[in-house]
Amino acid sequence: MNILDRIIETKKNEVASQKRMVSVSQLKKYPGYRRNCNSLKETLQKPGSSGIIAEFKQKSPSKGEINFSVKAEEVTKDYTNAGAAGLSVLTDYEYFGGTLANLAKAREVNPDIPILRKDFMIDTYQVVEAKAFGADVILLIAACLEKEEAEVLAKKAKSLGLEVLMEVHNEEELEKLNDFVDIVGVNNRNLKTFEVDVETSVKLARLIPGRFVKISESGLAGAETIHYLRKSGFKGFLIGETFMKTENPGKACKKLIAELSFLT
Repeated sequence: MNILDRIIETKKNEVASQKRMVSVSQLKKYPGYRRNCNSLKETLQKPGSSGIIAEFKQKSPSKGEINFSVKAEEVTKDYTNAGAAGLSVLTDYEYFGGTLANLAKAREVNPDIPILRKDFMIDTYQVVEAKAFGADVILLIAACLEKEEAEVLAKKAKSLGLEVLMEVHNEEELEKLNDFVDIVGVNNRNLKTFEVDVETSVKLARLIPGRFVKISESGLAGAETIHYLRKSGFKGFLIGETFMKTENPGKACKKLIAELSFLT
């Protein structure tokens, strides 16, 4: 069993437990469920957008502990002030140290910026949960979903006003795209081996239909790499570890965005 398989097995148990604790009807009473969502798709396409989707991630299966000395509300606010186009908040606890509480805190202090709930979505319950806790966008990972499952989850998200980011890693996974997807993210990290290659984005860029906004994920350590990927049509760049491994993630984000301004 590879890492991704283990994560999904754990996630199935987590979702089942969460359903027993908080019902869908209860989630629909949360303040976040009633709010109008911010559009990441539109933000990434605005002239002058940094394109940076700054992530709050405290650990990972491949790197272990990254940074537990900072708070979600402080870091995400700093990201916003630095000029990030969007935020990403991990909510998987077992493998990434994330929580729904972190998502809610990020939402509270950043009301106007698009926020992605970063998790392994396998059940429509999680889509409702994402809306209730203040997300604007959900992540669907093609590697852990069948085509029909992805469509059901994406359709549910759109019915709630959420946008959908579909993450792919190879050409075969592009076949799982559907009409409810807004953004296609190319993960340069193979989730089964955790090896990273930025050329994965370049190779897949020309195969992604033009109606989708393209973003690149993982292994994006510097302005030159982002500038290189922009030439292949990428509008967004999801960056977490590069920022989070520093003492001041917001400052690191601001520095990168400043460097990008010299290359545009």
